[in-house]
Amino acid sequence: MRISRFKNTQASERFRTAYERALADLWPGPRTALDLPTTFGTTRVYRTGPQDGEPIVLLPGSGGNALMWHRYIDVLAEHRPVIAVDTIGEPGASVQTAPIGDGRDGAAWLDEVLAALEVTAAHLVGCSYGGWLALNHQIHHPGRNASLTLLDPAGFAGLGPRFYAWLIAGGLAAAAPRPLRPGLARLVGNSTILETELMSLMRASMGFRRALPVPPVLSDDELHRLHVPALFLLGARSALHDSRQVADRLGRLVPSARVEVVPGAGHALPTDLPDLVADRILRTAGR
Repeated sequence: MRISRFKNTQASERFRTAYERALADLWPGPRTALDLPTTFGTTRVYRTGPQDGEPIVLLPGSGGNALMWHRYIDVLAEHRPVIAVDTIGEPGASVQTAPIGDGRDGAAWLDEVLAALEVTAAHLVGCSYGGWLALNHQIHHPGRNASLTLLDPAGFAGLGPRFYAWLIAGGLAAAAPRPLRPGLARLVGNSTILETELMSLMRASMGFRRALPVPPVLSDDELHRLHVPALFLLGARSALHDSRQVADRLGRLVPSARVEVVPGAGHALPTDLPDLVADRILRTAGR
């Protein structure tokens, strides 16, 4: 089992420079950075907002880090403490030292992070891969989460040709001249490529060797074990899965969950409709 790392010192330094620049540009407001030791390595988190209250904890998608939430920080921090996490094993300021082999390992890592932060009632928000981690945490470590908001989470279908084609098309569109990107974003259904600073950071992470597990499909038994207020926000045009089928399955297996299939949105839901997503996060967290 491998560990995520940069291929060499030059790649690491190139990314670190781009990361610090993006952090200063995208998150100029107050924040506290913490580096938390865990069994799987050191995890970087950023805290902001009120000192008291149940925090909103933000988990990025695959290949991302805390900065993917830059449009959300201020509006969420008006209501609750906010903790944005650089997931272990992803390109960011966290440093992995032990392998994560499956969802149970990912859940154990997240539980150690929340324990180090002394969080006993987290409002977990996870996008894609981060949603899969949030679900696994609730399945394997129930009792520490107050709610879940899952934004087109992984774990409901295998990663098929449609998804990989979407990734490749997005990567090619992101490399196009900036004036062409809005039209290409609509064509390929990926609004993330319009995030110029994040795209620069993504290019700087090309020397990163990610070694995290591909999310398997969650079993019926695992989904039956979700007993916490949860919102599943699914993009109607998601390239990851058939959102209607996912909604039907959740309706059968997790009747207490709320499921919303968002018309016009794809897998890049947080950048497709940030105002709607922020509203749903705050509603689920009880503002």
